Amino acid sequence: MVSIKEVASHAGVSISTVSKVLNDYPNISEETRSRVRSSIERLHYVPNTVASALSSKQSGRAALLINLNAQTQAVDEIDMQYLAGAIHRAGELGMDVITVFFSMIRDKNLAEIKNYFKSQNIEGIIIYGMSEKDTKLRELVDSGEFKIVLVDVPVLNETTSVVRIDHAQAQYDVAGKTILENKGPSDKVLYIYGKTEAYVTKERILGMRRLQEELQFELFMEQGNFSEKQARNITFQYADAIDIIVCASDLMAIGAMKALIEKDVFHPVCGFDGITLMAYAGKQMNTVCQNFANISAEAVCELGRLMKGGEGRMIILPHTIAQLQYLDMIC
Repeated sequence: MVSIKEVASHAGVSISTVSKVLNDYPNISEETRSRVRSSIERLHYVPNTVASALSSKQSGRAALLINLNAQTQAVDEIDMQYLAGAIHRAGELGMDVITVFFSMIRDKNLAEIKNYFKSQNIEGIIIYGMSEKDTKLRELVDSGEFKIVLVDVPVLNETTSVVRIDHAQAQYDVAGKTILENKGPSDKVLYIYGKTEAYVTKERILGMRRLQEELQFELFMEQGNFSEKQARNITFQYADAIDIIVCASDLMAIGAMKALIEKDVFHPVCGFDGITLMAYAGKQMNTVCQNFANISAEAVCELGRLMKGGEGRMIILPHTIAQLQYLDMIC
């Protein structure tokens, strides 16, 4: 087996430099990185951490790959629920899990991402928050080298399962309930949707379009990027021209409601997700309640099935429509 010393000699650098390149240390010139990587490929060098992982008899280790929401100063409750549900269920199943954040692998190429997970002895991965912009992760999924469960991403293959709710139906349900409860003779509805690259956005828009066709209301659509601030600004712009506001996330619904309160105007507003903050928004709003902890626990169970030789499949979990009450949240 080729040693790190032989790689260093071949590349004409020190052993520490090879180690820094392997671990993506900064302040290494691109010319040096390229030379070291070329030597690694030519000599077919496998880092000790990867070699030990590949030779280890331990199996069944999984990674929870999380894309933390940096667009709000509030604690990202959804990701915390995902983690809590996954860790609890993994403990029940005796599955060893680690947590990895998108930021930890964002600057790695596909080969480096694979080596990173192999060095941790990872056999399966649950991916939360993957969007169409995450092309390297899509390549990882398509490679079939790991058993993968995608949460809310409709990409299915032999080694990949999907766990999700029906987002089109959920958007249809919550918007329909809100509009029918408040429908007047000439309703104008503002729909604030999320990020265009998010897989769930296209599905939710489909649900909203289907509802519009059935109820024949006038629909205005604006992109809010799942941002409370952007939804607030959009609402200020439209407040005097519309009757009902449908938001594709609870944070955007809170931003919209706060803008209406500031303008001293009332319009019904609904959200999507069922986060605890909705109970503190000052006005009761309909929302789609997803049990994120349960979704994540189901993803862990499904990953365990894949790691035992099962084939990928689509799992659709239920959702409910509710108005979150402050007194139900306090303890």
